[in-house]
Amino acid sequence: MFLYNLTLQRATGITHAIHGNFSGTKQQEIVVSRGKILELLRPDANTGKVHTLLTMEVFGIIRSLMAFRLTGGTKDYIVVGSDSGRIVILEYQPSKNMFEKVHQETFGKSGCRRIVPGQFLAVDPKGRAVMIGAIEKQKLVYILNRDAAARLTISSPLEAHKANTLVYHVVGVDVGFENPMFACLEMDYEEADNDPTGEAAANTQQTLTFYELDLGLNHVVRKYSEALEEHGNFLITVPGGSDGPSGVLICSENYITYKNFGDQPDIRCPIPRRRNDLDDPERGMIFVCSATHKTKSMFFFLAQTEQGDIFKVTLETDEEMVTEIRMKYFDTVPVATAMCVLKTGFLFVSSEFGNHYLYQIAHLGDDDDEPEFSSAMPLEEGDTFFFQPRPLKNLVLVDEQENLSPIMSCQIADLANEDTPQLYVACGRGPRSTLRVLRHGLEVSEMAVSELPGNPNAVWTVRRHIEGISPFIYLLCPSGALIIFPLPSFSAPCFQVYPDGIRHIRADKRVNEWKTPGKKTIVRCAVNQRQVVIALTGGELVYFEMDPSGQLNEYTERKEMSADVVCMSLANVPPGEQRSRFLAVGLVDNTVRIISLDPSDCLQPLSMQALPAQPESLCIVEMGGVEKQDELGEKGTIGFLYLNIGLQNGVLLRTVLDPVTGDLSDTRTRYLGSRPVKLFRVRMQGQEAVLAMSSRSWLSYSYQSRFHLTPLSYETLEYASGFASEQCPEGIVAISTNTLRILALEKLGAVFNQVAFPMQYTPRKFVIHPETNNLVLIETDHNAYTEATKAQRKQQMAEEMVEAAGEDERELAAEMAAAFLNENLPEAIFGAPKAGSGQWASLVRLINPIQGNTLDLVQLEQNEAAFSVAVCRFANGGEDWYVLVGVARDMILNPRSVGGGYIYTYRLVGGGDKLEFLHKTPVEDVPLAIAPFQGRVLVGVGKLLRIYDLGKKKLLRKCENKHVPNLVTGIHTIGQRVVVSDIQESLFWVRYKRNENQLIIFADDTHPRWVTTACLLDYDTMASADKFGNISIVRLPPNTSDDVDEDPTGNKALWDRGLLNGASQKAEVIVNYHIGETVLSLQKTTLIPGGSESLVYTTLSGGIGILVPFTSHEDHDFFQHLEMHMRSEFPPLCGRDHLSFRSYYFPVKNVIDGDLCEQFNSMDPHKQKSVAEELDRTPPEVSKKLEDIRTRYAF
Repeated sequence: MFLYNLTLQRATGITHAIHGNFSGTKQQEIVVSRGKILELLRPDANTGKVHTLLTMEVFGIIRSLMAFRLTGGTKDYIVVGSDSGRIVILEYQPSKNMFEKVHQETFGKSGCRRIVPGQFLAVDPKGRAVMIGAIEKQKLVYILNRDAAARLTISSPLEAHKANTLVYHVVGVDVGFENPMFACLEMDYEEADNDPTGEAAANTQQTLTFYELDLGLNHVVRKYSEALEEHGNFLITVPGGSDGPSGVLICSENYITYKNFGDQPDIRCPIPRRRNDLDDPERGMIFVCSATHKTKSMFFFLAQTEQGDIFKVTLETDEEMVTEIRMKYFDTVPVATAMCVLKTGFLFVSSEFGNHYLYQIAHLGDDDDEPEFSSAMPLEEGDTFFFQPRPLKNLVLVDEQENLSPIMSCQIADLANEDTPQLYVACGRGPRSTLRVLRHGLEVSEMAVSELPGNPNAVWTVRRHIEGISPFIYLLCPSGALIIFPLPSFSAPCFQVYPDGIRHIRADKRVNEWKTPGKKTIVRCAVNQRQVVIALTGGELVYFEMDPSGQLNEYTERKEMSADVVCMSLANVPPGEQRSRFLAVGLVDNTVRIISLDPSDCLQPLSMQALPAQPESLCIVEMGGVEKQDELGEKGTIGFLYLNIGLQNGVLLRTVLDPVTGDLSDTRTRYLGSRPVKLFRVRMQGQEAVLAMSSRSWLSYSYQSRFHLTPLSYETLEYASGFASEQCPEGIVAISTNTLRILALEKLGAVFNQVAFPMQYTPRKFVIHPETNNLVLIETDHNAYTEATKAQRKQQMAEEMVEAAGEDERELAAEMAAAFLNENLPEAIFGAPKAGSGQWASLVRLINPIQGNTLDLVQLEQNEAAFSVAVCRFANGGEDWYVLVGVARDMILNPRSVGGGYIYTYRLVGGGDKLEFLHKTPVEDVPLAIAPFQGRVLVGVGKLLRIYDLGKKKLLRKCENKHVPNLVTGIHTIGQRVVVSDIQESLFWVRYKRNENQLIIFADDTHPRWVTTACLLDYDTMASADKFGNISIVRLPPNTSDDVDEDPTGNKALWDRGLLNGASQKAEVIVNYHIGETVLSLQKTTLIPGGSESLVYTTLSGGIGILVPFTSHEDHDFFQHLEMHMRSEFPPLCGRDHLSFRSYYFPVKNVIDGDLCEQFNSMDPHKQKSVAEELDRTPPEVSKKLEDIRTRYAF
């Protein structure tokens, strides 16, 4: 078995985010890392939308990311610390839309190791040096400079190592143009290591250490070190030199402290707490992330606490000395991994979990009535300030980036009866969790919809050349009337083509007419900015061209075609040219002809293509190009010409049109729907794209050097035209029955569009009820209160407030207590209260996945945690469906202990819309897995595998097996066989012997795997994924016998005892592959109607991918060679070796990496050519193979 790995949707969670001028223009961009992906985003300052410019897989783990710019430079470089044992400096090349590796310096082994640098990066704010540090011991400093040709140079590394030292955070200190300085939070563990009593470990203090790079002596010195009272978790650089006082802010538990060299005393300010918080009052509060904003005159910091509250921190100075820290509550947003404040006044927040946001900073919060806290205010030791959280006031949400991370569980099924299956994805954490329904298609936003008096036939827009805005929408009705929707004032020339002639209306309202000769009428026409071609009855073509004075001139000859013309198309006039050179004509005889319009050989046929059916419409577009400007400042793209042919049988063909000879080559076909395909040219992100309409509407566009043909998730449209206005620069105006709609497509490149339904706690697992298609979902949160406990705690706090007040303040206190009981801040924004460890909240939800309405909700008691769910029928329970939920009581995660478990049994009543509680069965450990089996159920109770049957008062135990070593995490059944996954010992094959009523393990795996999820592929084959990001497929050898006897007495011969203390038969590994992200669901399914089966996986970071089998040896051979050439010609960006990345834990076996192969499309053309020649193909043939394997299985 050979598989091909394809990513359908790249990971959406963000681990790091930095901002800077990466393209060298004034515009600021954001670079984010998504685990093993580097992505460049550009927020549009006018619309506030975030556009993705470039996404690159780096085939390595990005551990740290920094932007830096050389002194006096205008362009930012990107420094990446990864698991490759190398420091890599990248530059973004806007002309090629690529990241280019400027430097790659090797310093250690690959992999995420304790003492190999890469975890921490710090840059000198003036861009002279960069420090890269490991978690322990090693730190290296590289000096950065320019050579004579203004290229970036990098020095040899300078060591700043210190043994037995753990590093928590490193930053560059802003010292102006003094010697570069770096500050580290460190801890020396040498004494703690050598002291067996453990006293030293308890007294070890964290230190703040400054390292100075002496540029004169070219080495690094430990300048100064001082012990800290509190344990810090990160540092913030304070602007220095001419901009500020320099030094660092240390964020630690409950405090933020300012430190600097010299006579500067420490200034420390407590972190304010929420008033009347339900959190445990003993729990400390820390800042988790920060952003700095600096202008010529002032600077401030935004620091976010772990509850999501952002504080604006400012420093008061007196002659270079800092006198106080001031803090003011700013706003509350979801907890972020990184925040970026842009010069355009935007705040980009990459959330830990859930969607990412772009906010506009509307106010700086200087003049509001929010109290300001200061380090100068007198407080008792251990006391802090209090503030009242409130909805957004200073920030305005302008854009949201959808993020699936973390995907906890996923099922693929066509529950909505749409032919194409939907992905039902349970994702998120805590109160921000959602159940999302993903459908393949582009999301369409409706700008306007208006009813029309009748059903129109067609719609066009006319755009003014100068501003590129469409001021008119023309509608053609069946009665022959023309409706014109005027938009603001307008005067420009336009053509009107009608059956008896052409009218040319000039800008000054003069009208020129051309009448058809004799009894002929015009049947088809094609127009662009300067040319008109019409087809008369009988297949005669007449060509007109506009001269520079705006006069329309007919070309002397006419051209007779061999058959009637059914459709025609002209390309747009390329920037800086007089005319488009080609005309495409589709004839009744199932052919398309390309005809030259060049004055030297005007109306001469150049090439022809035969078609499988009659053409319905044609469209010539220029796609996949790079932006260029001509001398008039007209923006255009230099790309390839493509002829798109829509056939009457619902097939779309895309053919490359040679710009010199007019030859047609490299045809790709795709079936779009049951109606004839109509094509319309529109503009998307500054490039031409094609809207194809059949029974569904599709958009064909080029995005990040790859072609996408994606359906629109919208109702059927009949006719469309591109549309541009102030509000909507790249819209589409379309008609659907008797309505006119103006639409916009903003999320290009997205594979799925999403509908999200909110949840209360983290969704863990769900099952589909086969009869009603409803979902039964379990949600469980650790460190959380149930609704009942929350209400109880609130009541208790309100009573305490009243009791604590004095006699004269009783009334006021009662009012405050009432206000406190009434206030209800939405937890999805403000977070849920943290209850402390060992506190659990859980519920069972019955939900309709199509409407998203909750049909029934069962709240479990405090400290009961649901871990597994199954829906099944019992042999002795009649026709009823039952839901079984496995619940743990008083579970403590570390060290693991549990107060017992229950299996709750519910009956589905009311047509499957209601859960009726039947009984609960106590068990001795956590039931982590439940599966129906032959009219009874299999339950994994801790490490025991049991069969239960339905009883009147509880479930009845029928059979058990005690030989699974640790914890049963999953159960899969097929026939008499059961496959059990253990938490750390991979898979066990168990046979149920009905006559003896025994469960017997007859085979297991040779490798220990920490299985997160598994999936049956066939009777002998299992796919499993582990928590380190590997997918493996194991198969029982053909001679495996599952007819094994248990050996209770142990008197069997020694040699028959089994291998390695395990079962006597072992499974063979047939596939190993490292995905690089923890996989939490696997399912074998077909994703497109009529497609082949594939193995779909979803990851913790929000990625969705598939593994597809090769159907022929020839294909496998081709891709194997392509992968081999790509590894050598196009090595990964961060310096990690591709082969060793995919073999992180187990050597990669029988899987070809489609993500690497697909980078073929983004290589330099000459490299593409050399790789293609090695494979005896042309570059178009290679990219056609890549596209074919993708469309055969998915999208």
